[in-house]
Amino acid sequence: MNRLAALIVVGSLALSACAGPAIAAEEPVDAPAATRVAKEKPGLKTAIFAGGCFWGVEGVFSHVKGVTSAVSGFHGGSAATAQYDTIVAGGTAHAESVKITYDPAVVRYDQLLRIFFSVVADPTLKNRQGPDVGSHYRSAIVPMNAEQAAVAKAYLAQLGTSGLWSKPIVTRIEAYKAFYPAEGYHQDFMANNPRHGYIVRWDAPKVAALKAMFPTLYRASFLRDAG
Repeated sequence: MNRLAALIVVGSLALSACAGPAIAAEEPVDAPAATRVAKEKPGLKTAIFAGGCFWGVEGVFSHVKGVTSAVSGFHGGSAATAQYDTIVAGGTAHAESVKITYDPAVVRYDQLLRIFFSVVADPTLKNRQGPDVGSHYRSAIVPMNAEQAAVAKAYLAQLGTSGLWSKPIVTRIEAYKAFYPAEGYHQDFMANNPRHGYIVRWDAPKVAALKAMFPTLYRASFLRDAG
């Protein structure tokens, strides 16, 4: 995609997904530390989170210490329909997601879950997050190994009895199927488009909340994905 085409595509996003109606901004939640701490072996691990528009999910995790890669993409569905324009039209079974690579010696999986539910996703919203509506905006956790699955299950149960939300938690654990990286103009979107209206209203406040609530895990610089 040449520069002019990329600018046209990015500009058109204001009329499509990740640009819903103006409603009240989301508020961060002080989710509790996990009682089931992840016991992960040394070495880099991967994890997938779906929490609405992937610009903000990627933006938050790109500011977390120990995260070495954050890639926006689509989980589930088929390769044949793993294109942004097709997915946002609905009916493909994909979810806008972010695949991260992290070092558990710096940030554990249970800590990533806590960050996710504190500043990224509202677990009581079904098939939507913030202003964006559709099954591709569902919140989901996609464990990549047995330990992650056990920690995720325990943490969702813990959140369900925490009393932090008045509505039932609808975030689901989904079995890994396939992850398809999104188009290049979606990668590092927050860093490349800091003045975009959606970023300013919806996603920059999430990064600010990360900094305020998790200062020891916050990284000031945005991790740009080399891949």
